[in-house]
Amino acid sequence: MDILYLMILCSVSLAAVFLVVFIVYARKGQFEDDESPAVRILFDSDEIKEENPVSSNENDKKGDNNKFEEKSE
Repeated sequence: MDILYLMILCSVSLAAVFLVVFIVYARKGQFEDDESPAVRILFDSDEIKEENPVSSNENDKKGDNNKFEEKSE
């Protein structure tokens, strides 16, 4: 029965230490980073890729396949 009291005392002490560490880092602003890498990936970058327009000669080469592709889009 004595070991049970010791284990309860150890677990409550460890929980109190984690709570104090959390409060200290929360006051320092550790958890206020809204622009973290996980969020930044969702925004568009400033780089704009230019797409080359398809010339009319390439459309003529596709023939009937071109009509099929236009309908499927």
